[in-house]
Amino acid sequence: MKALIIEDEKLASERLIELIKTIKPDVQIVGTLRSVEAGLDWFQKNEPPDLIISDIQLLDGSSFEIFDKVRPKCKFIFTTAYDQYAIKAFEVNSVDYLLKPIQEEKLSNAFQKLGEKTDSSTSQPFDLESIKALINQQNKEYKSRFLTKVGQRIKAIPTDKIAYFYTHDKLTFIVTFEKQKFIIDNTLEEVDQMLDPKQFFRVNRKFLVHFDAVSDIHPYFKGRVKLGLQPEIDEDIVVSSEKTPLFKMWLDN
Repeated sequence: MKALIIEDEKLASERLIELIKTIKPDVQIVGTLRSVEAGLDWFQKNEPPDLIISDIQLLDGSSFEIFDKVRPKCKFIFTTAYDQYAIKAFEVNSVDYLLKPIQEEKLSNAFQKLGEKTDSSTSQPFDLESIKALINQQNKEYKSRFLTKVGQRIKAIPTDKIAYFYTHDKLTFIVTFEKQKFIIDNTLEEVDQMLDPKQFFRVNRKFLVHFDAVSDIHPYFKGRVKLGLQPEIDEDIVVSSEKTPLFKMWLDN
């Protein structure tokens, strides 16, 4: 197995190499990089490795800036100090994580888990956008109410009263747990950035749902799931095969 290390702290990088030599002596370290610039340059000149072990925050930015431009089909281990909810997003496809400081037992377990997953040659690129969104929402103040116009009046709808948001004919609607429906000015993309990701999940392009609004979950075609919502709506709510693993982790958080 060929492994690439992306880590801006020299001591952390050296410690990681020592651990790898102890746990997996057959692993060949093909490079140790410290910056986004070095990462982009490396991938222009080299074939993707079998495994990338990468810190998130580097000297000149986030390692995600590398993977925005380069989507290698290989296995990943991210090293991070982010909390348990954010790093759950890494547990999809061929992605794993390690909390710093890295412990030998944790690294060993990570190698074992990745060995049980799909071979790197057939692995799909991980859902980078969902991971970035979850991390960017950490330590953020979330919107507590939304304004809507009812006749000639303006009404504030508390966020904890909202079952789901959806779009129709380029309009964004709120549906409350009390079965009331209102129109708001925000797009669904804007709303998604305003809400606590522990409470709301963007299940597809049209629907963003509260945890308590999910009443039923059924297996659907091609690895997808179909949802029942409360209040009910006369429309099929299908979670894409790409989002289904993240959706299940969100439910299990």
